[in-house]
Amino acid sequence: MYNALRGQKVLSNLRKNSLRQCLLSDPYAIYYLCGRWIFPGERFLALIIKEDDKPVLVLNELFRFEEEIGVRKVYYKDGQELTSLLGPLLNENEALGVDKNLPARYLLPLIDAKLASAFVNASWAVDDARALKDEEEREKMRRASLINDQAMERFTKLVKEGITETEIADQMLGIYKELGANGYSFEPIVAFGKNAADPHHMPDDTKLKKGDVVLYDVGCVVDEYCSDMTRTFFFLEEPGEEARRIYELVRNANESAEAFCAPGRKIADIDKTARDIIAEGGYGKDFTHRLGHFIGMETHEAGDVSQANPNTAAAGNTFSIEPGIYSLEQGVGVRIEDLVLITEDGVEVLNHYPHDIQIIG
Repeated sequence: MYNALRGQKVLSNLRKNSLRQCLLSDPYAIYYLCGRWIFPGERFLALIIKEDDKPVLVLNELFRFEEEIGVRKVYYKDGQELTSLLGPLLNENEALGVDKNLPARYLLPLIDAKLASAFVNASWAVDDARALKDEEEREKMRRASLINDQAMERFTKLVKEGITETEIADQMLGIYKELGANGYSFEPIVAFGKNAADPHHMPDDTKLKKGDVVLYDVGCVVDEYCSDMTRTFFFLEEPGEEARRIYELVRNANESAEAFCAPGRKIADIDKTARDIIAEGGYGKDFTHRLGHFIGMETHEAGDVSQANPNTAAAGNTFSIEPGIYSLEQGVGVRIEDLVLITEDGVEVLNHYPHDIQIIG
């Protein structure tokens, strides 16, 4: 059912840019507003929202449904000319906001037909609304992270000498589904030994041996919302002195950045809090990525936690805090990642799996 409160958030954002009409083609944006998934493939799909008018969902007859979802539905047939269909639905004398997902093969004919006075990228109007999670979304994010915590506990039991990264990764989806998840939010990262020094290493045939680092970066989808968490373990024996120091630097960076999070704090300063700790520890060059990314229905949503983000954190923001050190010289990679929710008066860390050094196996 069309969520009028979310729709008003989007319209309010549009007004900031003097826009009164918007055409959204992103299936995630349409689900966010209408509560229904439609993945059209190569066919045109759009939700048109306007001031003082009922939203219009334009979709191919292939996706016809009878359910009432609070919008006017306009169907078209394969081969039907879209500009004549869309013309009556748009105000040609006003600018039209479009989203970044609208393919050029649809956008260019709209421009040529002059169906609006101007065409403006208005993805930010939906992105900014989605970045402020309402209570229903917050609860879904909590549930997804709870299941991810439970799954991580199960994943630590999969290790044995000689097992490969791929053999562990292949078992993860079944565990998620047993715990009530719908599936992965992204393909899991499983990295042994020096592979953990590659931040986005994908599982291969590397075999686990005594003394290896074991890094899991994993997430699942629960009720359409994503989780994401990373933990780094040591297999069968205590880490060496420098590996332990690297681990504790990352842990301190993670926990300090999380404690710093609050509404009104500059997002760039959250990144800086973690980055300064790692730099002061002598590994600044080995922290090679931003501190985090926004997350919700998609694992990576608009917005990040980086030095380049000039915005301040706001209640409802959910993002990752994931400092890492990837030292090729030491042959060690460590990342510790949680999701956080900015609340009205502080921060809620959505993951509860411990940060202390664990020897597994």
